Amino acid sequence: MSGEIYDRAGRPKPTEVRLKQQEKTLIITFEDGNSFHLPAELLRVESPSAEVQGHGASQKQIVAGRRHVGIMGLEPVGNYAIRLKFDDLHDTGLFSWAYLYELGLKQDSLWQGYLDNLEKAGLSRDP
Repeated sequence: MSGEIYDRAGRPKPTEVRLKQQEKTLIITFEDGNSFHLPAELLRVESPSAEVQGHGASQKQIVAGRRHVGIMGLEPVGNYAIRLKFDDLHDTGLFSWAYLYELGLKQDSLWQGYLDNLEKAGLSRDP
């Protein structure tokens, strides 16, 4: 590493990425000291893929039935992202370091928004 703790866009770079399959959690630590424990379910329902996000803010899909989703593996994409392979076979989202950092910072509000959206739509976390 170059010694810089931020990428060109001013966002922190990761120093460690660990997949805890049994706990269904991705742990990511950044050079600025922030460390996030991101549950597989949150990562799945907030996947940056077009399948989930659509092609615009108003097209985001509510992903239900993922309470028990796990992550089978991950692969690096260049030096800027990872691809997560979920056990429901979803693997099209590229999770950039910046996106993972943002998910970590907003984890609580994103989770509550997810639960609220499920309830409004009459859907469940259960399969």
